[in-house]
Amino acid sequence: MYDLIVIGGGCAGCSAAMTARQRNLNVLVLYAGDGALGKARRIDNYPGMPEAAGQDMLRIMRQQAQALGAEFKRQLVTKVLPMGQSFSVLAGNDLYEAGAILLAQGTSRVSPLPGEEELLGQGISYCATCDGMFYRGKHMLVVAGGVEAVEEANYLSELGRVTYFVEKPHDTAGLAEGIVLVKEKPLSFAQDGQEILLTTDAGQHRADGAFVLRPAVAMTQLLPEVQAEKGAIIVDKDLMTTVPGVFAAGDILGAPLQAPKAVGEGNIAAIAAAAYLRALMG
Repeated sequence: MYDLIVIGGGCAGCSAAMTARQRNLNVLVLYAGDGALGKARRIDNYPGMPEAAGQDMLRIMRQQAQALGAEFKRQLVTKVLPMGQSFSVLAGNDLYEAGAILLAQGTSRVSPLPGEEELLGQGISYCATCDGMFYRGKHMLVVAGGVEAVEEANYLSELGRVTYFVEKPHDTAGLAEGIVLVKEKPLSFAQDGQEILLTTDAGQHRADGAFVLRPAVAMTQLLPEVQAEKGAIIVDKDLMTTVPGVFAAGDILGAPLQAPKAVGEGNIAAIAAAAYLRALMG
């Protein structure tokens, strides 16, 4: 049980974690990757860190937050469930609980394929280690949105037959021998009897199940109660979303997509989350 779970380990997430620790909150930061900042070769407009590389900024910020007592785990969050006065968070194979949530996933925008959300849990899964055992000895499709999917596909190949599709370009050199790499663009999912049917730009493929492995999860799946407009999360002046106890900061709130802005919003959101939790406890 944590006071605050921060989803995202970039500028906004690290800033929020630092401020939350200074407010004596028990903080867990869950992040799936390094986001846009991790790809920035040079940043010139961040005060006190001239000509900084994005990876250096991330390393320093995360170290600083950890030194203050924030806990960091590299796990993809796939679901946030409101539970009255707390929230359950599913990340990887683990389930966490917190009094408040802070969304800071950055610019990741996920558009599920047609049919994907309708078949989630009915032949389509977002977690190889969670559901792979159900397909032992069977044929599985993997729709991969990033290099992180390679390791999970390799695990699945130890259980059954795997056919791998690239949704977004990434390095597939690490795929295990025996995995079939199909260079066709995934377009939609459907169910045909007990089988999953994947339609691509070149044909159709059938399997016993499918794993959609991306470095991010669509907000409609993560926390559908949170409202957005034109791709940006809607918040009030305290950066609380339309769900009480859920706050947001950084690029997920829209332009300008700048590190200094994200850091400031992380600070504001964490202060507001601390006030929300104090009021909750009376």
